[in-house]
Order: sequence, then C-alpha cells, then structure tokens
Amino acid sequence: MRLNLLFGIFLLAQTVFSQDRTISGKVNLDGKPLMDVVVSVQGKSVMTDSLGVFQFENIASGKYRVTASFVGMQSQTKSVVVSDNSDAYVNFNLKEDNTLNEVVVTGTLKAVSRSESPVPVESYKPAYFRKNPTPNVFEALQNVNGVRPQLNCNICNTGDIHINGLEGPYTLVLIDGMPIVSGLSTVYGLSGIPNSILDRIEVVKGPASSLYGSEAVGGLINIITKTARTSPAFYADAFTTSWGETNADASFKFSASEKASALIGINYFNYSNPIDENGDNFTDVTLQDRVSVFQKWNFERPDNKLFSVMGRYYYEDRWGGEMQWRKRHRAGSEIYGESIYTSRFEIVGAYELPIKEKILFQYSYTDHDQNAAYGATKYLAQQRIGFAQLTWDKKLKGHDLLFGTAFRYQYYNDNTAATRHADHMNIPGIFAQDEIAIADKHKLLIGARYDYNNRHGSIFTPRIAYKWSLKDGTILRLNSGTGFRVVNLFTEEHAALTGSRDVIVVGDLKPERSWNANLNVMRKFRFENGGVLQFETSAWYTYFTNSILPDYDANPNQIIYRNLDGHAVTKGISTNFDLVLPNGLKATVGATFMDVTRTENGNTVRQALTERFSGTWAISYRIPGTDFDIDYTGNVYGPMRLPLLGPLDPRDEYSPVWSIQNIQVTLKRFRNLDIYFGVKNLLDWTPAKKAPFLIANANDPFDQNVEYDGGGNVIPTAANPYALTFDPTYVYAPNQGLRTFCGLRYTLD
Repeated sequence: MRLNLLFGIFLLAQTVFSQDRTISGKVNLDGKPLMDVVVSVQGKSVMTDSLGVFQFENIASGKYRVTASFVGMQSQTKSVVVSDNSDAYVNFNLKEDNTLNEVVVTGTLKAVSRSESPVPVESYKPAYFRKNPTPNVFEALQNVNGVRPQLNCNICNTGDIHINGLEGPYTLVLIDGMPIVSGLSTVYGLSGIPNSILDRIEVVKGPASSLYGSEAVGGLINIITKTARTSPAFYADAFTTSWGETNADASFKFSASEKASALIGINYFNYSNPIDENGDNFTDVTLQDRVSVFQKWNFERPDNKLFSVMGRYYYEDRWGGEMQWRKRHRAGSEIYGESIYTSRFEIVGAYELPIKEKILFQYSYTDHDQNAAYGATKYLAQQRIGFAQLTWDKKLKGHDLLFGTAFRYQYYNDNTAATRHADHMNIPGIFAQDEIAIADKHKLLIGARYDYNNRHGSIFTPRIAYKWSLKDGTILRLNSGTGFRVVNLFTEEHAALTGSRDVIVVGDLKPERSWNANLNVMRKFRFENGGVLQFETSAWYTYFTNSILPDYDANPNQIIYRNLDGHAVTKGISTNFDLVLPNGLKATVGATFMDVTRTENGNTVRQALTERFSGTWAISYRIPGTDFDIDYTGNVYGPMRLPLLGPLDPRDEYSPVWSIQNIQVTLKRFRNLDIYFGVKNLLDWTPAKKAPFLIANANDPFDQNVEYDGGGNVIPTAANPYALTFDPTYVYAPNQGLRTFCGLRYTLD
C-alpha cells in the first residue's frame, strides 16, 4: 500500500512538472496595441486581439522562433525559450514596411531614403521580378511601368530599353552607379546581365545628365549588385520552358578573412531548339549559348569606410536565320544567318578615402569584343571604356553638398567603312549640387555639370528640383533640367548592320540637347482593415533639339541619319498603384499615356516604334490554408507606327493593341526550397497573327532576284510583287507564343 502511494505521488509530480507551458506576448505599433497581427510559431498561427495580445498554449519545453507579421509592416522574428517550470513572454514593436523609406542612391549620387529624395526614384527588388522568371535583366524590365524592352531585329533579337517612349540610346544603364553599359553593350550586353546578381534596380525617368553625363537624356537604370553581407550563404535558381530554354543561376559567399568577404555568381543560359511557328523559314527566336561569371569583394574598414571591387566576364554565341543554317554557312552567301560572338569583361570598384571627410573614388573599365556576321557581311568591333569619378559629400547647416569630378575615355574600332581609324574620345567633367533645407517640409536641390568633349567642345547641363512634404503624407516633387547625348551611330543602331537598306549619314552629327520638366505626386493610404494603397503619378514634358532619329520613310531602301531640322517632343503622364490587403492579395498596377513626335518644316509626325499608351500589372495571392502563391503578371501596349518598305508593302503601318500575360504558381512547402511552374504568354500572342509576314523578302535574303529601275528604286516583279528588299526590322513584340515553364529555387541562409 505504501509503495502504491509513493508511486502515485511520483506520477503526479511528473505530470505537474512536465506540463506544457504557454508563449504569450503583445504587439505594438508606435507604442499602441495592434490588432489582427498574425503571430506564428512552429507552424501554428494566432491573431492578436484588440489589446494586441496573443497566446499559444500547450507548448512543450524548448527553444522557439516566434514571428509577427502584418500587412504593410516589416515582419519580426524573435527567439524564446520555454522551460519546464516557466512560460515564455515576448513583445513586438513593428515598423512600417514603407517603400517610400527604401534607401536609394541613383537620384542624387548619395544614399537617402526614397521619401527624402528630391528626385523621384523607383526601386524594384528581386522578389518583384521573380513573379515572372526571366533569364536576364533586359526581359525582367517588361513589367516596369513606362519601361519597355524593345526588340529591334526579327533575326538576331537585339534590343534596347525605352523609357517614356524614348529610344534605347537615350537610356543610360549603370551597374553599381558606373556607366559601363553603353555603345556595343546596349546592343548585345543587356541580355547578358543575369538576375542573380541583383540587389535592386533603381529607375529615374527624365534627364540626369547633370550628374551622369551623356546618354542619360531620357532616364537611367541603375543595376545595384548584391554583396556578401546581404546575400544568402548559397542560392540556386534554375528553370526550363517547353520551347527548350534553360536558365541556371547559382551564387555563394565566403570569407577570406575577418575583414574580407566575397560573393561569386554564375549564370548559364542555353536555347538550341530552332522553331519556325510563323512558317517563313527563319528562326522565330535567336538561339543562344551564354555564360556569365560574377565576383564581388567587400572589405571592412574603420568607420565603415567603403571598399568594394566587382568583376564580371560574359561570353555569348548566338545565331538566327534560315532554319537550315549551320556554322559552316557563317559569313557566306548560300544560306542567310546572323551569327554573333560576344566576349566582354567588366571591373567596377569603389574606395572611400581614409580621411575624416566623406570622399569616394569610383572607377570602372570594360572591354567588349564582338565578332559578327550578318549574312555575308562581317562586323568586327572592339570597344573599351574607362571611367573614374571622385565625389565629396559635405553637410553644412541647412545644406547637403556634393562636389565631383569625372573622366571618361572611350576607344572604338570596327571594320566598317564608317570607321577608317580607331576612334578615341575623352570627356572630362566636373559637377556640383546643393540640397537646401528651406523649411521643415521643403527642400530645394540645384546642380550643374560641365563636360568637355574632344570633338564637340564644352557642354553645360544644369538642373533644379523641389520637394514639398505635405501634412497629410503627400509628397510633391518638381524637377527640371537639361540633357545631352553624343552619338555613337554604329554601336547603337543595329538596323545599320542588318538587312539590305543602305545607311546614309547626312552631315556631321551634332550632340543632341534636351530640356525637361517633371511633376511627381506620391501618397499613401492605410485602410481600417489594415490594407495599404500607395499611388504615384508623374507628368513630364521634354523638348529636343538636334535630335537624331533613323528615318525609314524618306526612302524605303535607306536608313537616313541626320540632325533634325526642327524639334522633337515627348510628353505624357504615368501612374502607379501598389495595393496590399490583409487577405494576402498584393497588386502593382501601372499605366502610361504619352505623345512622342518630331516636327520638321512645319510637319509633325509620330515617332516610329512608340506606343501611345501602355500598362503593366503584377497581382499576387496566397491561397488560404495552403502553401501555394499565385502570381499573375502582364503588360498591354497601344498601336505603334512601324517601318514599311514602300507603297506596295501589304503589312499594316500600325501595330494592333497587344498584350503578353503570364501566370505562375509557387509551392513554398519546404523550408529552403521553392518549386514554381506556370505559363508564359497566356494569350499566345505573336506579331505574325496580324501580319501576312514579318521579314520582308524572306525567300530571297540576299536580294538576288530584286530588280531596280534607273533611279535605284525597287520595281515589282512576278517573284517580288510588293517591290521589297530583305529587311527584318518590322518588329514590335516577341515572336514566342504560349509556353510552359517550371523551376526550382533553393536558398541556404
């Protein structure tokens, strides 16, 4: 009896001392309790009550990670320990996940929160581009409002990036703030920048020549690369499509010492499956074999002084042409093909001087070698660009000053008749800006830059910006400035090298100049149910003199380049909406309306290959009670004026309204692994659906059967009833129809 009693007491004690405990706590926002916050621990979730209180019961002893998340807020995770004889209590004080407060650097050449920048800057994280997986930055930008990747050739699929309707050469593309994507690389290098190196992309719409010099006339895109500090220990992402495209990204970081860390990234893309859906005997999509290797070193220094070095090597072998083309036909006149070998390396570095003042030295160097064959025409070109910049960031009472000096050297040589001798260009420059705090809610920025071009002389570009933060949270910005662009014709205009049109350059091409005004309004609303809506609207007007645009209309057998004897204007309005709801729905929707014209001799015409309106969207939703996310992305474009080859050309002068839409499903059931799959181009839209043919005279690519009259004009014949020459520039949208894709994404922190 005594033994049974002792045994019962022992069991009771075990039950008492091993009973499950609780994890409880409170969630606040700015010191006030926050209701309906989702708090999670080990797969279980509860919501806070009206006092911001939460509690988990029946928790076994051990160590746990507790996460609090709420729409529009930065999620927080804390570790707690539950012991056999005590509960755990943890508090959260959430902060707004306000995209207005993201740190941006592009608008003013210094790190500031987005809400404080007098210059409107849009910032996009890699998560935004993962909603529609693409193999490179060029394709990823298709879902950014007001930014359009434009294909310029139906055969080799070269492209450039349009901002607010302006041609690609007006867009400056930077990597880590350095202008190394220009000239030849705007033709082929853009498609070689993998998404795996992205930390974020910052976009400025409108002239930025007062800080960045030539080419920043229409706007700029700054590709900011990852660092070892902000990257996972290992990351891999690979996907394939039903067309046979395969893309693989991988990156890992390591520490060489306590003060030196490095990030290494590798990207490989392959597409080697010739497809001719439109039946013209030409590849619909260029075949590509591409590799890119990236390495970035960061060094810790006293007082957090910056020291980083980045290097990247890129090689690509691409071809497009007649379906029976093989390597042995390269540069021959038997079977038409366009074959391009591109080899390129880049070095970018930044070093902050070890002195009390904040003085930063930045540099970059690129070497680009291109070996191309367009039919029987060979194009061999080399370009080297060196850039160095020194900036002094100085703060005084009421003034935030920046002074800088820069030097750009460019070497270019090719085997065309236009380049009899290698071209050397030197452009030294100085710039300054002052951001003045006029009052608590008012800021004024004034700046100017002076450059000297060894061919064109002195160039002066001022700018002014004003920011007013209203009491209701509205931010109003007014920017005005000038821009200039020095033209490198054969490195920018791929149309000058493909097809059979003759290239005519009239006179000495003078630098283009522009004057711009931009009004930007931004506002954020928070709903009672916890939802957040943010909108941003911009209206702009840009006036160009000495504008250089390819003239396809004056003579169907020529492309004429000359300074416009008149002016060109681009004007429009753009709006973005970002919506986040407590039910897991997120949406980013944008629309742009614009009018881009040129006026000469009193005659005003629309610019070719420019839409009047466009729209983009990205809608995401987490299916309740599941591990599935759905992303629906797309864009829509209005009609564009297209280049025709004469009065008998049967193709439409204007493109129809067209849209590319995609859907993706992501399974996030596993801790470090995401599985995603979906469909690209849901509507199966291609330009061939609305045109009798895309490539003119595709059955005679060497124009062997083309006949001319005494004036050099093509005449119709039985074999050539529309009086056409071979030309692949009638292009405005991708030629790929509907295709499925699937991929894996692995992250190890």
